[in-house]
Amino acid sequence: MIERATPARPARRLLLPEVRWALAALALFLAGLAADLAGSPGWLSWVLYLACYGAGGWEPLLAGLRALRERTLDVDLLMVVAAVGAAAIGQVFDGGLLIVIFATSGALEAVATRRTADSVRGLLDLTAETGGYEIGDEFVTRPGQRIGGDGIVLDGASEVDQSSVTGESMPVPKAPGDEVFAGTLNGTGMLRVRVTRDPSDTVLARIVAMVEEASATKARTQLFIEKIEQRYSAGVVVATLALFLVPLAFGAGLQDTLLRAMTFMIVASPCAVVLATMPPLLSAIANAGRHGVLVKSAVVLERLGTTERVAFDKTGTLTEGTPRVVEVRPLGMSEPDVLRYAAGAEQSSEHPLGRAIVAAADRVPVAGDFRAEPGRGVHAVVDGRRVFVGRGDGDPVREVEAAGRTAVLVRVDGEPAGVLGLADRVRPDARAAVGLLAGASPVLLTGDNERVAARVADEVGITDVRAGLLPQDKVTAVRELGERVLVVGDGINDAPALAAAHTGIAMGRAGSDLALETADAVVVRDELTAIPAVVALARRARRLVLANLVIASAFIAGLVLWDLFGELPLPLGVAGHEGSTVLVALNGLRLLGERAWRTAQGRR
Repeated sequence: MIERATPARPARRLLLPEVRWALAALALFLAGLAADLAGSPGWLSWVLYLACYGAGGWEPLLAGLRALRERTLDVDLLMVVAAVGAAAIGQVFDGGLLIVIFATSGALEAVATRRTADSVRGLLDLTAETGGYEIGDEFVTRPGQRIGGDGIVLDGASEVDQSSVTGESMPVPKAPGDEVFAGTLNGTGMLRVRVTRDPSDTVLARIVAMVEEASATKARTQLFIEKIEQRYSAGVVVATLALFLVPLAFGAGLQDTLLRAMTFMIVASPCAVVLATMPPLLSAIANAGRHGVLVKSAVVLERLGTTERVAFDKTGTLTEGTPRVVEVRPLGMSEPDVLRYAAGAEQSSEHPLGRAIVAAADRVPVAGDFRAEPGRGVHAVVDGRRVFVGRGDGDPVREVEAAGRTAVLVRVDGEPAGVLGLADRVRPDARAAVGLLAGASPVLLTGDNERVAARVADEVGITDVRAGLLPQDKVTAVRELGERVLVVGDGINDAPALAAAHTGIAMGRAGSDLALETADAVVVRDELTAIPAVVALARRARRLVLANLVIASAFIAGLVLWDLFGELPLPLGVAGHEGSTVLVALNGLRLLGERAWRTAQGRR
């Protein structure tokens, strides 16, 4: 059975090991400082400072040793060695300060990562009333219920709303032998289903698994930094040994030489550079997650920040997938009468087309002798006349269908009375979303005919329209648009274009399982205005990464030059280096706030 993930409260983040050890190190350090200031025996402050070393340096030491076993040099190990070296020459206070600040930096990064996981795991509204069935189990789904598992229909007939899984806007007739999916909504019939897929492998379960991997991938900038980090750290070790051994060979004092070497190791370590990249990206992912946009990785966020074109699918993306009556063709009676008879017959129907017809009528008369034929239509007696509303043929029907609409024939006493044309409703926020795409030209890619595509494009404000496209044609169109194209879609037929694009975003509620898995990000709440907002947030995150890299590099260069050509005090070196680390981490965490999202939306 799939359970909804519960976002962790801020208090639960205090249970993170990194946060606990950082708090313990800070408490012990402050106790040692208090003992110093109070004039307590020297051994007491030493014990407290050394305990601070153990609390704050234990995890980094283990991480560094694990890295050494894999023949890599970790920055954490450099920090611990530098702190121990400072203590070895009597600078136990300075080493403790280094441990506390470094542990605090690690705790901040851990909190940012956890906030990301907490935000995105609590996003999906898993409305599926799944029953925890195993393969081979059988269950009955009554009218209006959600189907409890992926399986095959054994008995019964109905129409199932599969929009949450396949992206199909209209209900699909189901009969024995047809496949059904967990979480889809049964219509007016009753279905007996045999489960063919384990609950852990259903479409919804795979979405949850996808969410849990949301921040697992490192960004390209981070991967580049990790590549140079190994060589840079090795260079720092070699330079530190040279600064220690060479002066000793020429008769320099041991303590002063070791102090300078330890100071160099501290200020030259690339901690701030390493932390310059991930906090802004992770913070942006977490913020987007809280507002209904699931970004699968930091790589995706970086790519979103470089978007130059945005290609929208039409059905289920710019439109709601919810039909409405847009045309009435009377055949022998007035338009109001056609709608009145059709609405009267459909008032007891649970079919989406029936609800749309009822909603379009000004007056809905009382009907009797209602009977539904799944897959064909409904029969009823309205004002003493027998009315049928459903599938039909004839030139008026074909003309309505040729316009890209769903045609519904209305018969009264066996004679054609009119044809209703139904079409998708354009999302209310579609035009606003297109208008907010600053610096990213929009284009419409759809398989519908040019007339329907042009109508929707005109409503939402898109001038570049490519209609009548098969899935492979959409891929070709995406490649023709350039390298940095963002594709927004929801259906199975959008999956190839989502995969071919620089980045792809799927609409979560109506998106097919294939589209959700292929896309790089998911708009869980189907709010189109979240798309330009997350693009703007990604651009800001990229700017923060670059700013952080400049800040970190400037601090390292300045402190190293000071230590090499001047007399840099160890406490000042520790404060400068670790201060820059905390600064870039806090700078990245700015994107966690609500204000950052409002700014991305163009609001203050």
